[in-house]
Amino acid sequence: MKGSIRIGSVRGVVLRAHWSVPLIMFLFAYGLASGTLPAYAPELAPVVYAVAGVVGALLLLVSLVVHEAAHALMARRSGISVRDMTLWALGGMTRMDRPTTARAAFAVAVSGPFASLLLGGAALGGAAGVHAVLGWRIPVAVLGWLGGTNLLLGVFNLLPAAPLDGGRVLQAVWWWRAGDRERAQRAAGRSGQIVGITLGVMGWLAFVRGVPGGLWLMIVGLFVAVTSAAERRWAELATALRGLRVAEAMTSPAVTGPDWLTVDRFLSDVAAPAGHSVLALVDFEGRPSGVVQLRRLAAVPSGRREVLRVRAAATPLSQCTLAAPDELLTAVLEGLGSGGGLPILVMDGGRLCGIVTAHDIDRLSRRHTTGMACGAPPPGHGLRLRLPHRRGHSPSGGTSRRRPC
Repeated sequence: MKGSIRIGSVRGVVLRAHWSVPLIMFLFAYGLASGTLPAYAPELAPVVYAVAGVVGALLLLVSLVVHEAAHALMARRSGISVRDMTLWALGGMTRMDRPTTARAAFAVAVSGPFASLLLGGAALGGAAGVHAVLGWRIPVAVLGWLGGTNLLLGVFNLLPAAPLDGGRVLQAVWWWRAGDRERAQRAAGRSGQIVGITLGVMGWLAFVRGVPGGLWLMIVGLFVAVTSAAERRWAELATALRGLRVAEAMTSPAVTGPDWLTVDRFLSDVAAPAGHSVLALVDFEGRPSGVVQLRRLAAVPSGRREVLRVRAAATPLSQCTLAAPDELLTAVLEGLGSGGGLPILVMDGGRLCGIVTAHDIDRLSRRHTTGMACGAPPPGHGLRLRLPHRRGHSPSGGTSRRRPC
C-alpha cells in the first residue's frame, strides 16, 4: 500500500504501517481520554486520562497486529506464501498468494476474527479480575474498552461482505459447495455490495440524527460496497479469461521506439504514426528497455523536450510487468496486485514478442463472453486495469519477477 513504512516483523512476516495509523490512534486515544475514562472514573488528574488513553490506543494497535498475524500465520501453515502485513485507518491488510483450496481459504479467513474475539474475551476477563481483586478503576476501564472494541472488531469482520473476513468465509463455503472459486467470489461480491449499501444508509441516518459515529459507519459502508463491486467485476473477468494464455491476448508484434531519442523527436517520429498512448522501448542493441506513457511525455515542459531523452521519462524494464507467452493470463493479472496496472510486456527468451493492454483484455473478455469473433485490437494502449484491493488476507498472487509498471 502506498504511503506505508516498515515498522517491524512478526515471525518473519514484514509489518508495515500506513500514514493514517498515527491519526486514527490519536483519535482513539483522545476519545478514550476525554469520554470513556472520565465517565467511568471521574475526578482524576487530566494527565492520568491522557496516559491511559495512549496506553489503550497502543493496546488496540497491538490487537490489530495480532488479528493480521493470525491471518498470516494460518496462511503459512496452509502452505500459502505471505508477502507482508499493513495496518491502516480501516484496519489491516495481509498480502498473500491465493489459497488453492476452499478449506485453506476458510481457515485463513476465520483466523483473524477468532483472534479478535479471543483477545476481547481475555481483556474483559482481565477487567473483571482487576475490578474484583484490586478495584483500580482506570485499568478496569481501559481493559473493558479494549475488550469491547475487540469483540466489536471480531463480530464486524464476520459480516458477509467480500472485503471483510466474513465475505472470505462466505466465499470459501460457496467455493466448497459449488466447486467454482470465481462463482463464489461473485456471490461474495454481491453480498458485500448489499451489506456495504446497508451500512452506508444506516450511517447516514445516524449522522443526520446527530450521532457523529454515523459518519464513520457511512465511510466504512462506502468502502465495503466499492471494494465488493470491484471484486465482483474481477471474478467476472477471471471467469471469461479462464484457461487462456498470455499469447492469446497479446498484440503482436509490439510497437516499439528507440529509448535514446529526445522527447520531441519521439513524439513526432514514433508516437504520432503509431497512434498508441503506451509504447515499449528498445535500446541501441534492440533489447527491451522499458515502457513509456505518452501522457508523461506530454507533461514534459516544451523547453526540455529537445534535450531530454525518452528513457528518462519511461518506466524501466526492471519495474515493468513481465510474462511468458504460455503463462495463464489470469495468474499474471492476479500478480499485478492492488497497486499494479497494464501493460504487460510478453517476453520469450529475452525477446519482446508482444504487449498486453487493457484494450486487449477487454476485447478478449467480450469475445469469450458473447462468443463473437475477435476483431482487430482497438488503437491506443492507455487504459489501466484496476484489480480490487484485498482486505484482510489478500490473495494477490504473482511472483517476485512481476512488478507493476
